Amino acid sequence: MKEIGIAGKLAGAFIQSKLTPLIIAASVLLGIGAVILLPREEEPQIIVPMIDVMVQMPGSSSKEVEERVTKPMEKLLWEIPGVEYIYSTSSPGMSVAIVRFKVGQNEEDAIVRLNQKLFANMDLIPDGASQPLVKPRSIDDVPILALTLSSAYYDHFTLRRIAAQITDQIKQINDVSDVKIIGGQRRQVRVLLDEDKMSSRNIAPAAIVPMLEHSNQLSTSGNMTSQNKEVIVETGNFLTSSEDVGNVVVGVFGDRPVFLRDVATIADGAEEPADYVMFGTGAAENTDKKSGVEPAVTIAVSKRKGTNAIEIADKILSKVESL
Repeated sequence: MKEIGIAGKLAGAFIQSKLTPLIIAASVLLGIGAVILLPREEEPQIIVPMIDVMVQMPGSSSKEVEERVTKPMEKLLWEIPGVEYIYSTSSPGMSVAIVRFKVGQNEEDAIVRLNQKLFANMDLIPDGASQPLVKPRSIDDVPILALTLSSAYYDHFTLRRIAAQITDQIKQINDVSDVKIIGGQRRQVRVLLDEDKMSSRNIAPAAIVPMLEHSNQLSTSGNMTSQNKEVIVETGNFLTSSEDVGNVVVGVFGDRPVFLRDVATIADGAEEPADYVMFGTGAAENTDKKSGVEPAVTIAVSKRKGTNAIEIADKILSKVESL
């Protein structure tokens, strides 16, 4: 007979032991608990603080922005402890620097150190340049879910309004940090001035904008207290329709008020399109409706830091299905 080695003796001990079923059951339960309790993420939670620093300098060329803003700002940012890389872009009227700190640096401490460095050198900002705009970025800013609404019957304007209502419902879900609508056309009230009508009533175009701004505001004028009750008095109102915009008084001519509708055409509808989102199948060059390409709007959803992406996505999908 062959002698049994250490591995064989160990295996035999486990086979004969009454504790083996308990160990197996405990291992299975630990595995199930790990699957349920541990968060599941598309992206690992690696802390790499990244901060955008933006400075505007209207009217300046990209070369001037680089020499007067970008290069001096880079020298200051390199003095911050923990900085690993700086990526900068100089364009006409704008300088953008992306500061990346070393892996493991505390994000809050990195933001504080960067802000302190910038505020301590505000006197070095050249004439014509704005104060630096600091905007932190993290992996949680990346959307975990994108919902696209498309239709062969509704246009970009209608789809945007539907998406806005769905967005309000999605924002009510716990652990949802940001919801953005991509594509579609927003509602816009456009005022198309008529030069002849304005000239006949001595109305200047520059006087219309302040009138609209003054009419489109709500302010508190005071309050009255009586019998243990307080009544707040508010004046003004917000413009909500093309009729409200047309009723704004923009001047006086012949001892009579001149309304905006008297000197302009008021259009209440979709804004001028800046981009399009389409949904379809087949070749990309086929853009007619016969090829199945339809107007669409995309809703991009981001989650809060440290939360479970899969659970939040399931909640969002369930919410949308219930709508």
